[in-house]
Amino acid sequence: MTRVWPGLTGFERLALIAYGVLLHVLQPLLRQKLRRRAQHEPQYGLNVAQRFGQYADSSPEGGFVWLHAVSLGETRAAALLLPALREVFPGMRLLLTHGTATGWVQGRALLEAGDVQVWLPWDTAQATRQFLAHFKPSMGLLMETEVWPHLVQACRQAGVPLCLLNARMSEKSCRRALRWPALSGPAYRGLSLVLAQSVPDAQRLLRLGCRDVRVVGNLKFDVVVSDQARKQATLWRSGLGSRPVVMLASTREGEEVLWLQALQSQPDRLEQLKALGVLWLLVPRHPQRFDEVNALLAQAALLCERRSAWGDREPDAARMTSADVVLGDSLGEMQTYYLVSRMALLGGSFAPLGGQNLIEAAACACPVVMGPHTFNFADAATAAVEQGAAVQVQDMQAALDHVVQALSQPQWLEQAQKAAVQLLEKGRGAVPQHIKALRSMAEINRHGDMA
Repeated sequence: MTRVWPGLTGFERLALIAYGVLLHVLQPLLRQKLRRRAQHEPQYGLNVAQRFGQYADSSPEGGFVWLHAVSLGETRAAALLLPALREVFPGMRLLLTHGTATGWVQGRALLEAGDVQVWLPWDTAQATRQFLAHFKPSMGLLMETEVWPHLVQACRQAGVPLCLLNARMSEKSCRRALRWPALSGPAYRGLSLVLAQSVPDAQRLLRLGCRDVRVVGNLKFDVVVSDQARKQATLWRSGLGSRPVVMLASTREGEEVLWLQALQSQPDRLEQLKALGVLWLLVPRHPQRFDEVNALLAQAALLCERRSAWGDREPDAARMTSADVVLGDSLGEMQTYYLVSRMALLGGSFAPLGGQNLIEAAACACPVVMGPHTFNFADAATAAVEQGAAVQVQDMQAALDHVVQALSQPQWLEQAQKAAVQLLEKGRGAVPQHIKALRSMAEINRHGDMA
């Protein structure tokens, strides 16, 4: 089939063809990767054909509002927007796509009658065309960063308006994209609408070629702590007792080792932490690492209790008295983890990975200690430090020093908790701003179709 890519230079067309050939060659490696990951997360073995734009069922009627949330964080952000989206587009059918198993599991709870959940196809020209031809979405909504060259071009050819929501763009990612302008240019220029989290994000996205960019805030500030999480936290506290819980939140590979090394490197500080009665709560970011981290804790001779052993009951108070660490080996309970914690060390920020979402911690009035790497949430991190809801340190050693200092100063902790709540309140309002922009775009497209 002849490719039609209007508005592109000859060099950009050649780059897209070369990119497509490379992805085609790499398909066997993708299949191998999915088989390997399915050994730990079975969802990766489900419906593999969908990754290549192949669907066993007959073509549905179409008219979907397609929303792509690649992983867990993006799916949680999408969950904040969806109720308002369904009000604006009554009777809409949701086509929900993901790229990871954690996103898939979280996304199942968002589905209503008539909705469909599938994997986003591998970014080849053929797979993306087949995806759009099969589902016929009326619009596409991409969460945060998921912009792919062939996907964008396929939407342009099919006449599907494509929007980037809750958009963020770090300086590092921007520089990397600008190294490949023949691919990034067509991708970002082809977006119909970009709703950015902040002014710096918007400026970088404009540099990449986006046309209609508006600053509307970060959806994640509109999070609401669930009643279920509050009830569960009350139950857990009755078993955890009065020991101060310090959480290592959403840790990534290597960060647990950094924490153990820092914990054991200074005997005086270790004794201070023990004297304060600290109970560590360690929550790895990825569920496939739960057993690995548990083995690491055992090797370090730390007495570990696994959250999964409690079931629906409260923790055993006697066991919690002697435990060193609780391993948070569950999904969907981050709010409860934050609610029972006095403070949290932010995962992904002590290794050069950009940091995890600190906004959910603020929603639970949990102050945060961040490492030096926060480029994924740079604006939120800066605001949290400025308002006193977080501190940023250079390494894990300094983080543990701060834990000792903070737990020894109840007044500081109380002020930091209040600052966390204020941080959240100041950031709210992105949901109505997103909805306003999407409604306007839909009306413009509808009038254009009528014309």
